[in-house]
Amino acid sequence: MNDLSIIIVSYNTCSHLDACLNSLTTYSPQCKYDITVVDNGSTDGSIEMIRSKWPNIRLIETGRNLGYAAANNRGIRETEGEFILLLNSDTIVHPETIDLLVKQLKQRTDVGIVAPLIADSNSEIELSHGRMINPWNSTWQKLKEYLLRQRFPLISKWVARSISKTQFTDWVSGACLLVRRNDALQVGLLDERFFLYVEDVDFCSSIRALNKKILYFTFSTITHYRGQSSLGVTTHKAYRQSLMSFYAKHHPGWLPVLRFYLWVINDLPPRR
Repeated sequence: MNDLSIIIVSYNTCSHLDACLNSLTTYSPQCKYDITVVDNGSTDGSIEMIRSKWPNIRLIETGRNLGYAAANNRGIRETEGEFILLLNSDTIVHPETIDLLVKQLKQRTDVGIVAPLIADSNSEIELSHGRMINPWNSTWQKLKEYLLRQRFPLISKWVARSISKTQFTDWVSGACLLVRRNDALQVGLLDERFFLYVEDVDFCSSIRALNKKILYFTFSTITHYRGQSSLGVTTHKAYRQSLMSFYAKHHPGWLPVLRFYLWVINDLPPRR
């Protein structure tokens, strides 16, 4: 059995997926590992590319778009590594990226999930971690994102410095997330009611319920070509639907307020 199973969910991201796999082989982990690509019904030649160029990589064809959580769960169930790395298809790993993450989980039994610093294709740091989603924390998160991108003197630098520090947090982005298999199985894997977005926040919440910490580890980095792995759905609509499901699960008392607010601004997603 390998130490690490790397799971990549892909939907019509052929060129980015190829680049991601190239980076994994160029900067491959030092531990024993395997790579599994879960294809969510791509029609852009992704499947043919993997079969011809990456014949040693395991390919799971779902035949349809299962969503991010369900596709990752499929990959987890069909692999055996002690550690599981969930990795977006539109990412590039850097030298020692994965080794540093694995080292943290091996050395720290109090940590349940560890994730790297994420930068976009322009080397700008992404705000890829935060406090548990609720009305107050979400407002603060959006304000920090705004301040970070507006390049206000001093203020933007302060925000950038604050998110560039290794720290414990409530959640980290699922674009690159390392977890122990035993912990993932204990919480029932990712919640499949979330098709796309906030499944990572929910998963981190479940891991924290095991009295494990979530570590944002900035000595490890990846590049993220943001938005390329959106699974072929309208991202805004998908986010709203997932947010409604999240509040129904974690903050049911706030759900009517959120529903009313979205109705007022004409942004209420249809019931599924």
